[in-house]
Amino acid sequence: MLFKLIKALILCCTSIAAFVHAEPLDYYFGKQSQYRLDIPTPESILKFNVGDRHVRHDQLMQYFDALANASDNVTLTDIGYTNEHRRQVVATVSSKANIANLDKILANRRATGKQDPNAPVVVWLGYSIHGNEISGANASMLVAYKLAAAISSDIDAILENVIVVIEPSLNPDGMDLFTTWVNSNRNQSFNTDPNHRTHIRQWPSGRTNHFMFDLNRDWLPLSQVESQNRVKNFHYYKPNVLADFHEMGRDGNYFFQPGVPSRNNPITPAKTIELTQLFATYHAKSLDEDNRLYYSEEGFDDFYYGKGSTYPDINAAVGILFEQASSRGFATDSANGELTFGFGIKNHVLTSFSTLTAAKENKDKLHQHRNEFYQSIDKLAGDEDFDGYLINEQHDSYRLDAFLALLNQHQIQAYPLTKTYQGDEEDYDQGTSYYIPLKQNQYRLIKTIFERVTSFRDNTFYDVSGWTLPLAYNINSVQIESSRSLKFTSTPWQPIEEKVISPTTPAYAYAFKWDNYLAPKMLNKLLNSGVKAKVATKQFSAKIGNKTENFSAGTIVIPQGLQQDDKWFNILTSIQKQVPIELTTIASGLTVQGIDLGSPSLKSLTPIKVLMMGGQGVTPNEAGHMLYYLDNTLNIPVSIIETSRLAKIDLSAYSHIIMVDGEYKTMPEGTSKRLKAWLEQGGSIYAQKRALKYLAAKNLLDASFASKSEINRLFSTHDLSYEDKSALAAQKLIAGTIFSTKLDLSHPLAYGYNEETLPIFKNSTVIIEQPSKPFVTVARFSNSPLLSGYAAPEMIDKVSGNAAIIAHNVGRGRIIASSSNLVFRGYWQGTAKIVANALFFSKAFSVTGKE
Repeated sequence: MLFKLIKALILCCTSIAAFVHAEPLDYYFGKQSQYRLDIPTPESILKFNVGDRHVRHDQLMQYFDALANASDNVTLTDIGYTNEHRRQVVATVSSKANIANLDKILANRRATGKQDPNAPVVVWLGYSIHGNEISGANASMLVAYKLAAAISSDIDAILENVIVVIEPSLNPDGMDLFTTWVNSNRNQSFNTDPNHRTHIRQWPSGRTNHFMFDLNRDWLPLSQVESQNRVKNFHYYKPNVLADFHEMGRDGNYFFQPGVPSRNNPITPAKTIELTQLFATYHAKSLDEDNRLYYSEEGFDDFYYGKGSTYPDINAAVGILFEQASSRGFATDSANGELTFGFGIKNHVLTSFSTLTAAKENKDKLHQHRNEFYQSIDKLAGDEDFDGYLINEQHDSYRLDAFLALLNQHQIQAYPLTKTYQGDEEDYDQGTSYYIPLKQNQYRLIKTIFERVTSFRDNTFYDVSGWTLPLAYNINSVQIESSRSLKFTSTPWQPIEEKVISPTTPAYAYAFKWDNYLAPKMLNKLLNSGVKAKVATKQFSAKIGNKTENFSAGTIVIPQGLQQDDKWFNILTSIQKQVPIELTTIASGLTVQGIDLGSPSLKSLTPIKVLMMGGQGVTPNEAGHMLYYLDNTLNIPVSIIETSRLAKIDLSAYSHIIMVDGEYKTMPEGTSKRLKAWLEQGGSIYAQKRALKYLAAKNLLDASFASKSEINRLFSTHDLSYEDKSALAAQKLIAGTIFSTKLDLSHPLAYGYNEETLPIFKNSTVIIEQPSKPFVTVARFSNSPLLSGYAAPEMIDKVSGNAAIIAHNVGRGRIIASSSNLVFRGYWQGTAKIVANALFFSKAFSVTGKE
């Protein structure tokens, strides 16, 4: 009996130790608060207190479902699904009257530039867009509970004057990846050691989404489904304020904007910054009352409009960033002492309510700001020395429509031309050209999307410095001084389903051009379905009906005489319905001009099998960008294999290996020898950024690079003081900048391109020195390469004239190397096709170095 009592006591003590930091509601809200008993607490649904464990996404949804079912003040709306089919939701919390009239209130906000002064303001609280910054998602339950359950005149006043939009988790897939890691590696005993496995990020970390994308960089490009769903609803609610809750390193304290004053985008209205500073006084007061440390005017900027705290600033709202020091696990030792999960959650709870209080007490100012934002547009646009922009893309309807769809998602109107416009340098034809006038509600957003900015007040950037989107899509754009001579429709572009006419009977051969962005997708499906295809490495002309049509190098030809499957024609037309690209019927192998269809200049194509290196040391974002392009866009399967496992992998099973940016020095001994043997036997490598230096060091890539010491020597340090240290470091970076390159259009890696000038995004100091050998360079930077973004003059000169993309043989294999990420963040469609060309056409060129 005594033994049983002792055992029970030990179990009890163990339980107490395991949950010594369990935080009840009183910890977050104080003991004076009273709550409605009919509203479920988080603990009643989760079966543990918030802060006891890392809540999973399904548990988060379970609580918000229960809350919405129990409260007349809460509605829950599904806004879409993630790649892993988790729900994206927003909870709308307000007074019963506001909830009953919600559709009318929001419709009025969307329909008019002038807001009814008596209408409630809208505040969007967005939590944990980085899935491993999880204190926000946990705080969302507490904020929602208090708004729905508290018996308080202060809460009633908030509900009457504010429509609160809560997005509990902005990144459900990343959230579950992280919480599964932490919960599965958590000790029963209390462990604050930051070296413990639960505090260490796995690869990839839960920071990103399914495709390893940083969703907090995607508000402008909208490449990811989560962002598309969110921004659609952002424009449905048109919030006055958006609070964006994050975490940072464990040794920080708490941060809230306004951030670094000199790092605000100049397009952002001054009033937005003033309101951010006003709200900061409310956050400070709330944190002061609980004796919590914080800072607010250093470390973070508000420049790039693709972030959650900055996108609202250009949409008549006030975006505010909050950063909490991260415990990562349940608790950790930090420079400021023991940091618990619950402590971080409470900080976000406090500033959530300081945001709501500030919005309630400054409702008039927020309405006035929104009114002035839209009322000033006509004057601002009228003061410009041009009326709008013309865009044009003659060869690739997919890329053009993708760009127009992006503008449409941002509520920017583009009008199709009804008559060809003769520009100074080229004609803008009806059917492929669109006019975007400045005088529309999204004037400021149009400016930031189209402008090429190269001069900055502050050259230190938290993210990219250049994001001119027509350059990313490789679409021609030009300013139009006056629209008087333009003829365009009265209704803006709207997406329509593209359809093509399929052939009905087999012919001698079929051909499709490589211009379309999805041409690699169609080719891959054909090859994997057993359809035989060739690529023309020289141009030809063929008689099509009564006309002669020209086919450039890169055209895919499908001859009937090569097909071995009797069903090849049905397969061809079935795939064309999936990928609507025009097929041209060719009746004879004898062409009008150029190579005939039996020429050896038509190279046979074979199915590809792709291995991409992953794991520790490999940059997960760039691996994700590549995976998204190949897997999601082109439907090409990609086998991600950790570098630590390569020694056990039969490389002969793969036709191509991809090495994105990363630190590859930790790869097992002997890997480079195996890579060399595989290359010499006919494999192909596509590599980018720091992977190039690994390959060069192993004598696989024939390239030289600008060294760190060379870059250092570009900058004088004479008479610099210690405070100049950060500024000097910023000058030595290439901060997400757009450069111009000259593309060798005759090279097979340039198939599908029609202009030799190609904009490339560069955010690294990997600079390939121009090779002395001929035919190796596929693209080189222009002599005056800067198009948009910041780079110090010294760095521009260093990049100028050097190679951007090179390619050469290694035995029977090929190696293709780019100093830039050609598929950056899923929206650099202008350069992405070079990656596809590296996969399908790597054997269509030969450069041995002996020429």
